[in-house]
Amino acid sequence: EIEDPKLYHYAIFSDNVIAASVVVNSAVKNSKDPTKHVFHVVTDKMNLGAMQVMFKMRDYSGAHIEVKAVEDYKFLNSSYVPVLKQLESANLQKFYFKNDIGNATKDTANMKFRNPKYLSILNHLRFYLPEMYPKLHKILFLDDDIVVQKDLTGLWKIDMDGKVNGAVETCFGSFHRYAQYMNFSHPLIKAKFSPKACAWAYGMNFFDLDAWRREKCTEEYHYWQNLNENRTLWKLGTLPPGLITYYSTTKPLHKSWHVLGLGYNPSISMDEINNAAVIHFNGNMKPWLDIAISQFRPLWAKYVDYENEYVQTCNFGL
Repeated sequence: EIEDPKLYHYAIFSDNVIAASVVVNSAVKNSKDPTKHVFHVVTDKMNLGAMQVMFKMRDYSGAHIEVKAVEDYKFLNSSYVPVLKQLESANLQKFYFKNDIGNATKDTANMKFRNPKYLSILNHLRFYLPEMYPKLHKILFLDDDIVVQKDLTGLWKIDMDGKVNGAVETCFGSFHRYAQYMNFSHPLIKAKFSPKACAWAYGMNFFDLDAWRREKCTEEYHYWQNLNENRTLWKLGTLPPGLITYYSTTKPLHKSWHVLGLGYNPSISMDEINNAAVIHFNGNMKPWLDIAISQFRPLWAKYVDYENEYVQTCNFGL
């Protein structure tokens, strides 16, 4: 079942055991037939044991769950993966770890990109889905800070029109346009992309892996990531290279599939949230932290497996 392309496959890349379990638990509880769903959970070696224990302690209504460590994918090495090669560079490590208050205050606009999560290969696995799952035709990528509220099998019925990436667009007015994510003073960026193009969100992305292979999207990603070794095209993160890689191959999905902002925007209406197939706690106020937005936290907490003896030892401040 783990490789059966006729089933519904999900990819979740996380080092947060509780968060990953909430994603799977919420998807299973809201699916019409859990036995047709396969969850591919990838973590790092340090969290592999805990992740395996979490998913072996219950049956998840017959859903199939594969737990692997990123280290199991031998092709992910610095000779093949540009970002790994760059992460080994002294310059990038200095950028992250040099404790210079002067530089920090001068560079406040980019301080959020100095979060160590951007150094984690788990954050960049999303660009290697066809190679990680060579027998699959389609896969749904889910971030670990989302909650599934409805059956998602309708995504597999959407006509992708030959596009690679199905995603909800995030632009309104002049906000969340390409100009905000990459350096349009660079001639390569200026020549290839429109600054007014509408951005979309990571978090719930439906990928047609056959179209991906046909369009050679991983090669396209490598091309731009290599060009950006000195961070002159964009700063850091995975959204800018995603916007670049799928520039002409993204299919806009209806916004009810994926509602964002529950980790920073307390004014999202409950009607919009209740109508959403997936809600996303993007932002700093994650639902497992004390600083979570109080009215949104129960939407996440109800999928925590509190019967698990290990979970009972965790302090969520709930």
